[in-house]
Amino acid sequence: MEEWFTGWKLPLGRWMENAIGVLNDHAQEGFDLVSLLLGGAIEALTALLLLLPPVVVMVLAAAGAWWLHRSWRLVAFILLAFALIANLGYWRPTMETLSLVVFATATCVLIGVPVGIASAHRPWLHAALRPVLDLMQTIPTFVYLIPTLILFGLGVVPGLISTVIFAIPAPIRLTHLGITSVPRQMIEAGEAFGATKRQLLWKVELPAALPTIMAGITQCIMLSLSMVVIAALVGADGLGKPVVRALNTVNVSMGFEAGLAIVILAIVLDRVLRQPARKAR
Repeated sequence: MEEWFTGWKLPLGRWMENAIGVLNDHAQEGFDLVSLLLGGAIEALTALLLLLPPVVVMVLAAAGAWWLHRSWRLVAFILLAFALIANLGYWRPTMETLSLVVFATATCVLIGVPVGIASAHRPWLHAALRPVLDLMQTIPTFVYLIPTLILFGLGVVPGLISTVIFAIPAPIRLTHLGITSVPRQMIEAGEAFGATKRQLLWKVELPAALPTIMAGITQCIMLSLSMVVIAALVGADGLGKPVVRALNTVNVSMGFEAGLAIVILAIVLDRVLRQPARKAR
């Protein structure tokens, strides 16, 4: 029975291989241009972060946290967290990882939020996107790491593209949830005052859905950080490299320290970007 099924095997893998081959043969210049631009932008941001002394970066991060949250505890935690990373000797990999996460999150937000808004207003689009988003979230990351590696070559760009594919369903889904969860009474009130669809979106729906959208962005950041080690397998710099090196050499101390730096960076970004809690009146 098994031979009967395999005798009629669909050549799905061969079709995908042929498609990647066609893209590689006829559109390689375009992929090279994208790789050059994205790689240059990430390297420029990394160079800027490394140009500043660590103390300046710490102070800027603490000032931003104070401006957003007015919390001395958070400011102290950020200063101590970055001081520990610098003390462990992982300041440069941390800034490289931060650059990758910033670009991945920005790309996911620029694409995911408009797509989430469009799917919230068009049920047919949401129905069409749902299986695609399920596939992007559940398929093993190494599966789409292979074609991105072939098309974009070694370096940070295939890691960035793979990270975007893995993380972008979060802002799309949560933006859709936030827009569809806006109370109908608020929309009806806006329509009663003569608001257009664009005014309803910017002045009613987006402000009401902002906490949910911010939760999607925070989740996108966490998913991007979870891809750091996998991106290092295709040549991306950052904290993933010492983790992979520690795994290959069974170096427990290096793996623990690099993993701790990833956790610290994730906690800092989560606390800074978390929606401030509203005080009860």
